[in-house]
Amino acid sequence: VQLVESGGGSVQAGGSLNLSCVASGIIYAPLSMAWFRQFPGKEREGVAASITIGEKIYADSVKGRFTISQPNGGNTVYLQMTDLKPEDTGMYFCAARHGVPIDDLDVDDYNNWGQGTRVTVSS
Repeated sequence: VQLVESGGGSVQAGGSLNLSCVASGIIYAPLSMAWFRQFPGKEREGVAASITIGEKIYADSVKGRFTISQPNGGNTVYLQMTDLKPEDTGMYFCAARHGVPIDDLDVDDYNNWGQGTRVTVSS
């Protein structure tokens, strides 16, 4: 499975950005997709996951500000980010796996990764 992200960029604090990720290759349902991010010198951390149609998981740090969607459980996942903060600055990665992960926001539960897109939030 190949993943291609788009939509990163720079924004001022309080602003919004929308990320997109399209999966291609051998795809079959169920396809779980998620967003992770990585700060310089830190390990990659889970942001949000779309596990089944209607089931969305969020890290506490983004609840109420970020929304993940995966229309019809298909091969595209979006991350709508609002009220962005400087601490949201980092590289954002799309991840996918067939089936349902054991831990929705665990890096080790996903075996397909995109190249990442940079998000920069200035104060």
